[in-house]
Amino acid sequence: MSSKCSHEARDRDEGLLRAGDVLWMTAGSGVVHNEDVEPLGKVRILQLWTTLPSGSRWAPPRFAHVPLEQVPVRREPGIEAHVYSGTSGAVHAAAHTYLPLTLVDVRLEASAVFEQDLPSSYNGFLYPIDGEIVVDGPRRQRLATGQIGWLEFGGRSTTVRLTAGTHGSRVMLYAGERQNVPIVAHGPSVGETRADLARVSRAYAEGRMPRVSELRR
Repeated sequence: MSSKCSHEARDRDEGLLRAGDVLWMTAGSGVVHNEDVEPLGKVRILQLWTTLPSGSRWAPPRFAHVPLEQVPVRREPGIEAHVYSGTSGAVHAAAHTYLPLTLVDVRLEASAVFEQDLPSSYNGFLYPIDGEIVVDGPRRQRLATGQIGWLEFGGRSTTVRLTAGTHGSRVMLYAGERQNVPIVAHGPSVGETRADLARVSRAYAEGRMPRVSELRR
């Protein structure tokens, strides 16, 4: 199946999420979940689905909620970067997915410069939430709020260099290990073969899949 991370931005009462929290879910061998959201006021949710390595595709499903105050932070002059997964500078976050993944929320003051080292085996993208950035990496890009800048590397380890605009910037960086595996999808199910889809569909129909609420958090 797959892994999902959701970067939430809403206020939290008991049992709710607040700005900056993240949810990690590995579907693995199968889990029943939904995408219903009941916002309390203005909300922005960023959600990413990733494929799993073949050897972990059918791992037991799992779920984790990481509140903002538990997210490690990389701080340098003009830079505040929350590291949700992977490593940024000297800051490392605990892994919640079987896929090698770097996920960083970068806030930059005006004209500040941020550098992120990534393995050449990764690909990924940048998503500015506020402000403009200039990207120096495999190719030079200028991105405005809401645009996507794709990262595709070759050769050895690669450094991505971000320069904030004159009013500062906030950008999400997502990058992960290329898997180069076949993907077959039908409805809510994802696998590598049609036989995979038939098997998980039977498990669902027969009530053998756990619900997210039953997973240890």
